[in-house]
Amino acid sequence: MSLRAVEYEVHGIVQGVWFRAHTQDKARQLGVVGWVMNTSQGTVKGEVQGRDAAVEEMKDWLATKGSPHSVIERCEFRNERELEALEYSSFSTKRR
Repeated sequence: MSLRAVEYEVHGIVQGVWFRAHTQDKARQLGVVGWVMNTSQGTVKGEVQGRDAAVEEMKDWLATKGSPHSVIERCEFRNERELEALEYSSFSTKRR
């Protein structure tokens, strides 16, 4: 089983639409760990870690679906890397 991590930043209407809560729910459903937070620039950013297939599914969800009332303009992924072990024990919401 191969583990992977990726950082993300979602642009669009992603604050005030329960994006972080839905992201946390989706992450738990997929069994990935990491975090999500709002930024002062009006974006949502974070990191996802988990099995390759689950990380890919989470990336697709972040880039194309999001919360029911969000409008995703684009999602940037960076610092994608392989992991020996997960660096988080759960998926959490961080404060700015």
